[in-house]
Amino acid sequence: MVEEAGRLDVDHLVPLAEAWDSGASTWTAAQRQEYANDLDDPGHLVAVTARSNRSKADKDPSQWLPPYQPARCRYVTEWVAVKLRWALTVDAAERDTLTELAGACPNVPLSTAAESSEGATR
Repeated sequence: MVEEAGRLDVDHLVPLAEAWDSGASTWTAAQRQEYANDLDDPGHLVAVTARSNRSKADKDPSQWLPPYQPARCRYVTEWVAVKLRWALTVDAAERDTLTELAGACPNVPLSTAAESSEGATR
C-alpha cells in the first residue's frame, strides 16, 4: 500500500512510445497531445508506483504484465480499450499475448470511453 502521493507516478496505460509505434506517428501534433492528456477515459492514465512504471517503461503486454496476477485481466481489458479508442494497431506478439490472457479472464463486455460518450468517435 502506498501512503504518500509522491511515491506514485501517472502512467499512460499504453505508453507514448508504444502508441507512436502503433500508429500515433501518423497523427498531427494536436492528436498526439490529445492522446497524451486524455482524461476522458479513466483507464488511460493510471496512478502506479514509480517502481512499477520504471519496470513497464514502454513495453507492451507481450513484454510486461502487472506482477500482481489478479490485476492482469483488468490490465488487458483496459489496454485493448485504449488501443480500440485510439485506433492503434497491435503487433503479432502483442495480439497473441492479449488473446491468451483474455481467454483466462471472465467474459466481460469491452467498451471504450468514446462509445460511452454521446456519439463521440475517434
